[in-house]
Amino acid sequence: MQNLVEDFLQYLRHERGQAEHTQRTYAALLGKFIVWAGRQGLADWKQVELRHLMAFLQHERERPPADAPKDSPRRLSSESVYLEIAALRAFYRFAENEKLLPANVAEHLSLPRRWQRLPKALTGQEIERLLAPEQPENPPNLGAQAVLELAYASGLRLAELRGLRLEQLHLEAGFVNVIGKGNKERVVPLGRQAVEALRRYLAVGRPKLVTPRTPASVFLTQRGTPFAATTLWLRIKRRVRRTGIERNVTPHMLRHSFATHLLEHGADLRVIQELLGHASISTTEVYTHVAGSRLREVHRKFHPRP
Repeated sequence: MQNLVEDFLQYLRHERGQAEHTQRTYAALLGKFIVWAGRQGLADWKQVELRHLMAFLQHERERPPADAPKDSPRRLSSESVYLEIAALRAFYRFAENEKLLPANVAEHLSLPRRWQRLPKALTGQEIERLLAPEQPENPPNLGAQAVLELAYASGLRLAELRGLRLEQLHLEAGFVNVIGKGNKERVVPLGRQAVEALRRYLAVGRPKLVTPRTPASVFLTQRGTPFAATTLWLRIKRRVRRTGIERNVTPHMLRHSFATHLLEHGADLRVIQELLGHASISTTEVYTHVAGSRLREVHRKFHPRP
């Protein structure tokens, strides 16, 4: 069973160009099913029927999360179950198309309606505090400044920030080439302050981190190596704590702030879609709810007849 999953992951990697995070997520979710199937005496995907998939999902709905005690009343979130169904459907669709399995027994699994959580954005004051330069001007501080300025100026994902290479920067022209999800390329303009922060880091900070084996990655660790996702975000989290911002700032929050603030200042939704690299406008439309609620708050607070 695992061999077939490996074929599927190779397909995601080489033909679909899916991000590493997506590949790891699908591998973990399908691995859970294989373990469960083994306990049921199922050793081959050809033995699996729809009733087995339903029984597995029921088992998942009733078990506590992995980080909770066994007697915990907490149960797996609907979001987690949604991802498991999506992984099974994607795997079976691949296996059917490649003629690796005789039938797609997952095609009748329906995805539950997802609860749409509105993205959280930082306020303008919080952004100003976060982007205030830190002293001394050493490589870590200059690197963090450049990462934060770039993230807020461009709306890049964390994976796009840490994967950014020197040849993707076009600072004289004021833009950056981004390789996003599915290896799709987009061009994102940069503001003056982001360009200056990057120039300062490249001139003063990065050269002190470079070793003979350093790749062309823009952002480097103290050892001259590219950042892992967790390491880069921990560095930003420490910066957030030093500014005194008490909210739990997540990797996507700067991206959300970028999109929300653009919309609040009159940017067209289609333009924001292009800048964020969203394949569908429906993904970008969530920001209209955020901006709308903010506008209502302002209206109630300042209009003479609220």
